[in-house]
Amino acid sequence: MAFINGIGIISPQNTLPGSDFLMPAVEHTADFLKSIEPVFKSYIDPIASRRLSRLIKMGISSAKMCMQDAGYGMQDAGYGMQDAGCRMQDAGYGMQDAGCRMPDAIITGTGLGSVEDTEKILGELTIEEKCLNPTPFIQSTYNTISSQIAIHLKCHQYNSTYVHRCFSFESGLIDAMLQLQDGSATHVLAGGIDEMTPNHLKIIRRLGLWKNEAICNLDLWESLIPGALAGEGSAYFMISGKESNSTYARLQAVGTLYRPGSTDETAAFITRFLLSNGLSPLDVDLVLMGNNGLSAHDEVCNEVIGKALPGACRVLYKHLCGEYHTVSGFAMYIAANIIKRQTIPASLRVMTSAPKNPRNILIHNHFMNIDHAFILIRK
Repeated sequence: MAFINGIGIISPQNTLPGSDFLMPAVEHTADFLKSIEPVFKSYIDPIASRRLSRLIKMGISSAKMCMQDAGYGMQDAGYGMQDAGCRMQDAGYGMQDAGCRMPDAIITGTGLGSVEDTEKILGELTIEEKCLNPTPFIQSTYNTISSQIAIHLKCHQYNSTYVHRCFSFESGLIDAMLQLQDGSATHVLAGGIDEMTPNHLKIIRRLGLWKNEAICNLDLWESLIPGALAGEGSAYFMISGKESNSTYARLQAVGTLYRPGSTDETAAFITRFLLSNGLSPLDVDLVLMGNNGLSAHDEVCNEVIGKALPGACRVLYKHLCGEYHTVSGFAMYIAANIIKRQTIPASLRVMTSAPKNPRNILIHNHFMNIDHAFILIRK
């Protein structure tokens, strides 16, 4: 059994510490939704920050937000930092309440890794193939994010990165739950992170996935421009084997389905997935759907949920964060807060009548009907 005991998230919405739960909705009129960044020097030594890419700074900051939210007794503005944020007390933040001084594991899922650093390397190669800066090369590897978090936390425990396209975040959650199940860990810091750059946006536009014009994100479902609205974000969760005062909800199960033959097969998988966790389709109060504005993508979502969970409340959320490989992290942030607060913010697009006391929430996401991912969150 796993519990979500802390959340740290950086997204295109006001999700930083101290903000209201997705209220009010932040309006963007742009080609893609860019994350609202925190003051990074509050989390990272400014000198060290100069050598880090934006993606890595987002990952470190959201991880530290998560640890603070989990009640790990951080000092000096909540982070237990000395010497400009580099030296941690007791080699582990002096964590309290959760019963540990350091995460037993750090797991990250990312679909693209550090796109910005990769572009820097390729840009320098095309100009002159000598005297290349080694820093972008080092930071362009996928596991740099999770490794840098460990370095800044001085955590020498299990560290892993998953790069499985739409399954990246879900693969990390499965690993975290297995670590708890076999007793290898008690507290796991698990997250998903991806960034978007103008160059990457142009490349993927050639495949017809992204919109060719800037639109207002709040008008995503009314827009006649074909394609999805791109986004980015970083979300980390403290997944623990026991409840604490900071517990949001229970992370019941994670499931993945690769290349289903039809929507009937996907709907049948959802039914089996629920039954294996002691639930029937009628027990699901709310479904966070993966609709993103791409017509072929949305048709699959609507058909699958219509067949598997016709009575569940359907909620759309990607107009707030955009589409990216680990967007399920943003969805899990929403689900956990809905369970804890027992309220659905008006910024979400509720398609059917909303339940008064949601207890069971299913997150469904897919990539072009190839990778289907499911996360079950319970009260």
